[in-house]
Amino acid sequence: MLNWDDLRLFLAVAREGSISGAARQLGVQHSTVSRRLRILEKALGARLIERKKGAYELTPAGASLTLSVRQMEKTALDAEGALSGKDALLTGELRITAINNMATTVLMPMFASFSRKYPEINLHIIVSNKYASLPQREADIAIRLTNTPTDTLIGKRLTTVASTVYGSRSYLERLRARRARPAWLGVECCAFHQSWTKEACDEEGHNFFLDDTLLTKAALIEGLGVAYLPCFMGDMEPELERYCPPDPQLNIGLWLLFHPDLKRTARILAFRDHIVEEVQSQERLFGGKCPGVQTPHAMK
Repeated sequence: MLNWDDLRLFLAVAREGSISGAARQLGVQHSTVSRRLRILEKALGARLIERKKGAYELTPAGASLTLSVRQMEKTALDAEGALSGKDALLTGELRITAINNMATTVLMPMFASFSRKYPEINLHIIVSNKYASLPQREADIAIRLTNTPTDTLIGKRLTTVASTVYGSRSYLERLRARRARPAWLGVECCAFHQSWTKEACDEEGHNFFLDDTLLTKAALIEGLGVAYLPCFMGDMEPELERYCPPDPQLNIGLWLLFHPDLKRTARILAFRDHIVEEVQSQERLFGGKCPGVQTPHAMK
């Protein structure tokens, strides 16, 4: 009989494309993943992954096993979902995934107040700029920025998130004094910021690139140029200033999403109601309408 834990571990390696990635996802040691994978290969009498050019690739046997294990996982998750959907107690595990810049700033006080309100719920915050799979139970609830939420999940649009271009106050003062064009940071944190930056600065090149909005904010404070930030980040940083007003065409919806199997789970519904109330109280911050925030005229 094959060990389901070993099969689940193998599936994590197949999805992540590396043993270290699987270890991080499962919260175990790299050596544990490597050892259990060898045991599984020995039990099956076949190699499942091969290392080629510094990366891991599935063998034909590994690819075939992946399909079978995914089906096993779906069956197990369906059974788990059917049981957890009847859970009416405000106890147990609750896994929330959100992007780094929101989880570490505006959302953290909301997470903290929920945890204080429901101490019997074990709250796990999963920070990632990649989408965690809710159908595969990598998380119970996702808080995502999107204008096209998937129709396979239950969703609640929480609010609208506005964005605009920011620079440090001293940097923008120097630009205005010289009537110069700004230098643009090369941002690679998400498709939104990449496309907006490309449109805003035409074919101009970049000599400084970042793949995270928290890094972008830090670079802006250092006076390295201008870049797009969501207003809930830029307006709350005293060293930054808006370069131009927010463009409504750049607005993005903030959604709370979860799997239909969990629609009657008490802790899911309690978290949803809590976050809806908290986000509504901060609607002006998300929408870029904070009192006292001025937008100077952008330089031509």
